[in-house]
Amino acid sequence: MNRRQSLSAVIACTAPLSLVSVARAASKEEERADVKKMVQETLSKLYAVQPLARKAVESSAGYAVFSNFGMKIFVAGGGSGEGLAVDRKTKAETFMKMVEVQTGLGFGVKKFRLVWVFEQQKLLSGFVNSGWEFAAQATAAAKTGDKGKAFAGAVSVQPGIWLYQLTEDGLAAELTVKGTKYYKDKDLN
Repeated sequence: MNRRQSLSAVIACTAPLSLVSVARAASKEEERADVKKMVQETLSKLYAVQPLARKAVESSAGYAVFSNFGMKIFVAGGGSGEGLAVDRKTKAETFMKMVEVQTGLGFGVKKFRLVWVFEQQKLLSGFVNSGWEFAAQATAAAKTGDKGKAFAGAVSVQPGIWLYQLTEDGLAAELTVKGTKYYKDKDLN
């Protein structure tokens, strides 16, 4: 095999790999764009049904928005989703994923969106960098003083962390994220 044939063979073998890399990169950018679009749509919907939520998000250390799809059949269920965490101080964006496991009698499919609001930088950082597991259920929002108004419709998950849950019908009255794990999306970051 001469030099020209060798070069042609190398190009022939690596060209498909290059095309896959380009397609994957384009796909990665498209996925990021889709997540960002979902975030904007979710925040717009939240602000429409709960106008004071805008103040809570805009004055926070950061926030995270997730889209979830879950299914439950008889005694087992689960779901998955994707989202974006935003550090308001540094403007850093971290793409994330979530998985959910449920037990208990039931049947159905549920789509919902979650908006996490972090009052302190360390709480946001812990959520983003360490991942987080959420295994509780809450049914009422904590409302105290000023914050009660800004966080109306949100559930206090722990001091300094608030969560809004949106369904197709608007703001959910009950938070139902049992056994949910949040973690960085290694493919999109």
